[in-house]
Amino acid sequence: MTTYGARHVAIIMDGNGRWAATRGQPRPYGHRAGVEALRRIVRAAPGLGVEYLSVFAFSTENWKRPPEEVEVLMDLLVEYLRSEVDELDREQVKIVFLGDARAMPERCRREMETAARRTAQNQGLVLAIAVNYGGRDEIVRAVRRALANPENLKSLDEEAFGELLDTAGMPDPDLVIRPSGEVRLSNFLLWQSAYAEIYVTPVLWPDFDESELRRALEQFEQRERRYGGHA
Repeated sequence: MTTYGARHVAIIMDGNGRWAATRGQPRPYGHRAGVEALRRIVRAAPGLGVEYLSVFAFSTENWKRPPEEVEVLMDLLVEYLRSEVDELDREQVKIVFLGDARAMPERCRREMETAARRTAQNQGLVLAIAVNYGGRDEIVRAVRRALANPENLKSLDEEAFGELLDTAGMPDPDLVIRPSGEVRLSNFLLWQSAYAEIYVTPVLWPDFDESELRRALEQFEQRERRYGGHA
């Protein structure tokens, strides 16, 4: 199987609601289909050379959605972790979480802690699930951590600041994938994506599969990466 050079791929899992609407179904139907897409991509990613996979599951702004939809999303997170952790552990997947877990329901925090602890020593794909996550919020929380140790501020540089972020110990994303045709980062990994390549596809997230991931990685391989912002 062909492998590619994108070690860290970040995906904004978007389009679940529109996918459901086109089928005359309520939004939760689309969210459940989105979970199936995540299962496919987690299984496919290691064979394509991906070492880190970050997925945007629930943003700090998503709390504004109707309470019943938020409840469904919380239930799906619990269901996914409970149903998948055994297989992910066997496959040496390490599960980590990005975002501020303090606002999550207790049942979610419990499953998140169990999954992270269970897979902490695994050496395969790192699956970073962003829940109650916002890029600006992450930066503010990192600044607060920095201010908690004023003696270190004089030596604070970009590398040291990066270690205060939720992604500490992970490389920055090489590729950010945005399904559903939207052309924005939506407050996802703002600091880390400064030099990431961005791939936008009209494919809605529930329809995203290994062939779509491969297509994104192939386009990534064709790009000449520039890190200074100039031609």
